[in-house]
Amino acid sequence: MKKHSARVAPLSACNSPVLTLTKVEGEERPREHVAHSGPDVQSAPGAAGTDSSSTRRKLHCCIRITAVQVRKALWGVAMVMCVCSSWAGSTQLAKLTFKHFDAPFTLTWFATTWNCLFFPLYYVGHLCKSPERQTARQRLRECCRFFGDDGLTSKVFFTKVAPFGLLWILTNYLYLQALRKINTTDVSALFCCNKAFVFLLSWIVLRDRFMGVRIVAAILAIAGIVMMTYADGFHSHSVIGITLVVTSASMSALYKVLFKMVLGSAKFGEAALFLSIVGGANFVFLSILPVVLYFTQVEYIDSPDDTPWGYLCGVAALLFAFNILVNFGIAITYPTFISLGIVLSVPVNAMVDFYTCEINFNTVRLIAVSIICLGFLMLLLPEDWDQGIIRLSTKLRKRDEPAEASAEGGPSWRGRARTSMSTFAR
Repeated sequence: MKKHSARVAPLSACNSPVLTLTKVEGEERPREHVAHSGPDVQSAPGAAGTDSSSTRRKLHCCIRITAVQVRKALWGVAMVMCVCSSWAGSTQLAKLTFKHFDAPFTLTWFATTWNCLFFPLYYVGHLCKSPERQTARQRLRECCRFFGDDGLTSKVFFTKVAPFGLLWILTNYLYLQALRKINTTDVSALFCCNKAFVFLLSWIVLRDRFMGVRIVAAILAIAGIVMMTYADGFHSHSVIGITLVVTSASMSALYKVLFKMVLGSAKFGEAALFLSIVGGANFVFLSILPVVLYFTQVEYIDSPDDTPWGYLCGVAALLFAFNILVNFGIAITYPTFISLGIVLSVPVNAMVDFYTCEINFNTVRLIAVSIICLGFLMLLLPEDWDQGIIRLSTKLRKRDEPAEASAEGGPSWRGRARTSMSTFAR
């Protein structure tokens, strides 16, 4: 069995509604019951001291856990704003770029090439924070174990890396192509359907747990797609754009599910290396395609002097920042906050489109966007959300019952309790 297969659990990893591909390093097994690590059975003379010490330990542990949760929540608020800004900003800037640079594949190639920076930036962070600093070669060799005992061989590259690179290119290229056809609000809203596609694929392929609420969310996503098409009157231009962005969302979902099934969950260094390899392979193997598209006049590219490098670098930088936040944001906050940042980009894009007068907000479009966003939020519910509600209602009922019992029949109850205890003593 390969080493990385023993470290991860691909099937259980898909239980997260966000389906994050990374995991926090050093948290293979969560520490539980820290407060109960002391001896449970003590002699009678030291029982009182042990109880007070255990109580102080429990209180200290609770305060510590609460502080960690508050810090993660505060980081989560900042993460929501950053994810929303980077995703909405890249979408709007890409839409604006196509007015001066009508070459979606070249823009995709250029932005994907920036992925080469992932591992160098990770290694800089490793040198700054890790107590055991390794050389770049040592760290690279250790991260390559993620691909198997033999590391990154040519066979592993073409069977386990190249397909994901292709899915990455298709996801971004189809998304940018859709921006050329329809407005940014519709594109960002329809792309949120990828969470529903992730659930359906993980349920079918990975045999994930069946959840009725997520089936309802998937149905709402499909209904929103149909209503979005109806909002524009089924014109060929809008139908093509909607088809492109839905296909892009499907490619994104396929990328995430297959990554879990084939490679499992990656640590931060492993994920950074994987994304850098994708960017490097994109530069090495696909650099010829923009040239071919230029000479065949499929994409129109100006001379290097007239190329809007500011727009291109802006889109690439925002997409790069977005991918950093999505893939490595779980180190400082909860995955739900990252997903909230994505869905909040829809109203941000809608406000920009409204003030630039590029969209007609009719009733059908508003309902379609609302339905898709609602389905997205329903997919963020944890698996045991219904059991949590039942436990909360049970606790509330139990809190009311003692008060009613003490008001109505407290003395007789205490009398019965004393009788039962004396009978048990005898």
